[in-house]
Amino acid sequence: MFYDCEEVEADRSGLGRLVRNHPDWLAADFAVLMEPSSGQVEGGCQGTMRATVTTTGHRAHSARSWLGENAIHRAAPVLQRLADYRARLVEIDGLEYHEGLNAVRIEGGVAGNVIPDVCTVTVNFRFAPDRDRKSAEEHLQEVFAGFDVLVTDFALGALPGLSHPAAAAFIAATGSTPHPKFGWTDVARFSELGVPAVNYGPGDPNLAHTREEHCSLAAVAECEQRIRDWLS
Repeated sequence: MFYDCEEVEADRSGLGRLVRNHPDWLAADFAVLMEPSSGQVEGGCQGTMRATVTTTGHRAHSARSWLGENAIHRAAPVLQRLADYRARLVEIDGLEYHEGLNAVRIEGGVAGNVIPDVCTVTVNFRFAPDRDRKSAEEHLQEVFAGFDVLVTDFALGALPGLSHPAAAAFIAATGSTPHPKFGWTDVARFSELGVPAVNYGPGDPNLAHTREEHCSLAAVAECEQRIRDWLS
């Protein structure tokens, strides 16, 4: 099954559209999400939450900057908190998940001669699958206490579930050494549907979204053969 919009907001997901319109297509005993995983099974996935942290000021002409209050300058403590942030490491079913909180966009400014009155820092929180939405949002509010925080996107993570018989059989059939999935995948959506699922596919996940991202044809062929052997 192929679907669109896996890399953007959760409410745009093509798989979500299938859940709403054709849930019978997704009825299954087991699912394999062909995420890049270096040809090894990766269990569960992190949850993801995006939020904006907004600072405000007072607009003025830059030649008379003392008459204004610079919203971009006021965002400096937000960036400092992110720079000082120490991510939580969480072990679940023998797999260690590494959380992360980072600025992914900063917007502000009116013109080259204007003191800006609004600055918005967009942050992305990748959290271990033992957190729910309430826990993740409370953590953001704690980190950015004193600032205006607005959640704009959220998707729950998924526990590894590798002890399920179907998952264990797939691991054995592919000769995999299980690893945690760093990132959100639709394993979480299948988990919500009650369908056990794993991440498995060619390509190095450490190269995802880098300029060096690629996948060798040999890796594709190897994963194809392993899945064919498993299916037969």
